[in-house]
Amino acid sequence: MRLLENWVATPLAGAAGWALIHSLWEGAMVAAALGAALMALRSPRARYAAACMALAVMVAGFGFTLARLIPDVGHAAADGRPAFPAWTVPAGVDYAGPASAGLSAAVPWLAPFWMAGVWIFCLWHMAGWTMAGRLRRRGVCLAPERWHRETTRLSGRLRLARPVVLMESLLAETPAVLGHFRPVILMPAGVLTGLPAGQIEAILLHELAHIRRCDYLVNLLQRPVEGLLFYHPAAWWISRVIRAERENCCDDVVVETSGDAHEYAVALAALEKNRWPGRETALAATGGNLVKRIRRLLYPKGPQGAWAPWLAATILMATAGVGLKAWQAEPPRPNSPAAAAPAAEASRYDRWLNQEVVYLIADPERVAFLKLRTDEERDQFIGQFWLRRDPTPETAENEFKEEHYRRIAYANEHFRTASGKPGWQTDRGHVYIVYGPPDEIESHPSGGGQARMPYPFEDWVFYHVEGIGDNLTVTF
Repeated sequence: MRLLENWVATPLAGAAGWALIHSLWEGAMVAAALGAALMALRSPRARYAAACMALAVMVAGFGFTLARLIPDVGHAAADGRPAFPAWTVPAGVDYAGPASAGLSAAVPWLAPFWMAGVWIFCLWHMAGWTMAGRLRRRGVCLAPERWHRETTRLSGRLRLARPVVLMESLLAETPAVLGHFRPVILMPAGVLTGLPAGQIEAILLHELAHIRRCDYLVNLLQRPVEGLLFYHPAAWWISRVIRAERENCCDDVVVETSGDAHEYAVALAALEKNRWPGRETALAATGGNLVKRIRRLLYPKGPQGAWAPWLAATILMATAGVGLKAWQAEPPRPNSPAAAAPAAEASRYDRWLNQEVVYLIADPERVAFLKLRTDEERDQFIGQFWLRRDPTPETAENEFKEEHYRRIAYANEHFRTASGKPGWQTDRGHVYIVYGPPDEIESHPSGGGQARMPYPFEDWVFYHVEGIGDNLTVTF
């Protein structure tokens, strides 16, 4: 739990949390723009392309926002201040702008929950991929030679160069396509003998259209995006639009090639009787809303009225204005001059909490300090913190505080590593700051032999440590 709390206090967690918050209105903008485009577009291909572009813009916007909010760790070193890794020292910058302090403290906790959700969805999609692999290997047999020849003939009509294997499956409930580079069409057992030849040809054309359009590959790329944006309703709606328009595109290919929409609609209705109500693992002929697909095939609608493009343009302009206003309202970056003073003030308290007293402060004290809202409260807390540890509170000097900062200075001067790691972050610096100088130091630059340690080491001996005991030996 302490490890999670420390990670939540890092700049990366804060940036991820605020990126998730920003992605809510960004995704709403993208969804509104897509809704406007769908009102103006009638072609399934154009609607499908618009939905795919909307999903890509949504995930790209999240990535851009996250990259924009991640603090520049190297900027501190350029200013002459010690540069610390982003995963150890909080940035101390409120990315929320005018948001409340309570929200600022809660937002970083969104990051671990989001990461856990992404992992869950990844595992879920991997299970689906594994199930699809089982469909390809188990309970299958090659279809009759007649239908192999028919598949090859229909592939030629669609100008499909890749070889396609047609198989019958005992596990598949509906016709489906598996694979992109070596595609396989799975037909449920009995379909090839239970339906008229014309309907089977229409179903094969539908699956071949999926292969020609590379829909299986697009679907594989779509799943990770859904996992990253699992928390956003707009992402799920856009994904549904993509899947629905994908089926409509393939339906149009069937009708254009065969010329018989009624026969194909009857074939879809016959397949629906045997459809498995569970989750589909591949591109199936009965995907999407079957009733809407059949109605669209039998009763195609004409083009939209003249008002549709104007309404779409109005929605696009409104959403663009909202997005522009939101970005203009964002506070300046931490490295800008306008944000330099607040950032420096925030970093002073962060430096005190995470560097100067990181080895002294107790967990309840840390929690209490993080709940403070004003600088006056923080200053008062720091004063009380040192006063509680002052061995002679009746005097003006605080011997404990002076000794503590002397130890930090000594550790930074003598224990700094060759790679540039500050002395207070090293093991020796940690022990020195907490327990003070050792009573004895036994240095073994050549090691202690195979009986103990074959590599160089150093023993620090403390005759007495308050609260621990006597003759404490610490080996480095």
